Amino acid sequence: MATQAQAVFQVSTPDRPGLVARFAGFFFDLGVNIVDASHHAAASLEGTEPRFYMRIVVDLAGLSQPQALAKLGGSTSRRALEEAFDQLAQSLGARWEVSYADVPDRVALFVTRESACLYDLVLRQQQGELPCEIAFVAANRPDLEHVANSFRLPFFCLPVTKETKRDQESQLLELVKRHHVNLVILARYMQVLTDDFLQAAPPVINIHHGFLPAFQGAKPYHQAFERGVKLVGATAHYATKDLDQGPIIEQDVVRANHAMDPEELVRMGRDVERVVLARAVRAHLERRVFVDGRRTIIL
Repeated sequence: MATQAQAVFQVSTPDRPGLVARFAGFFFDLGVNIVDASHHAAASLEGTEPRFYMRIVVDLAGLSQPQALAKLGGSTSRRALEEAFDQLAQSLGARWEVSYADVPDRVALFVTRESACLYDLVLRQQQGELPCEIAFVAANRPDLEHVANSFRLPFFCLPVTKETKRDQESQLLELVKRHHVNLVILARYMQVLTDDFLQAAPPVINIHHGFLPAFQGAKPYHQAFERGVKLVGATAHYATKDLDQGPIIEQDVVRANHAMDPEELVRMGRDVERVVLARAVRAHLERRVFVDGRRTIIL
């Protein structure tokens, strides 16, 4: 089934009255139908002004109508639409981005040894739940090459040590560039990415084994067992130079009790990790995530 020609506009601007009408009116004047829209006015934090966020999904079939042709100066191209929208955005001091349903994101999956999130993401993508293309799988160990091979995905093993980390990350960035990747997913990639990598890479989504901050270091679920935790959770967030402190996209928990041993906590944690990561990736791919300082707004 062919992908419907739709565009998703993400807008962020200083809050003021009438913004919904201004943006909706832009598409009304073109005769372009809005098929979905949501917005939020974020309260001002200390030292910041209130901001308005809006997500607008439009049906591009309307661009073929005479009304759009007249309003866009005789052109019904996507570029003409973007140029016209940019004029409105500039008049409002807005930042904006647009993506198209028929131009899916290209995703790279970084892994180490744990396979649950890798399997889950690939299967969801193949079933049409995640609107993206998986460009390749990269790993610092060869353990999951057979998984990538089973789905006929390119697999690159780039071992890393403290001494070779800079060179290994340079190779990862070259792969990202060569394959035109615009989202990196750390599907249980057990390496800390440097700030240099994160500055040069497209957005990076990570999955963390708990609410942040949580049990750090080796064997987190064994630490949780020793502390008698009653909840096992996971957090998906954008990776930043501050370890596990990036803007949070999605979180969830499951109940635990005293009768559960560490292996049972691991199983429960694995389940919640893959669900939370998939939700976060889907929200990003559908352009529902707005980063507001250190937090996110999900529309």
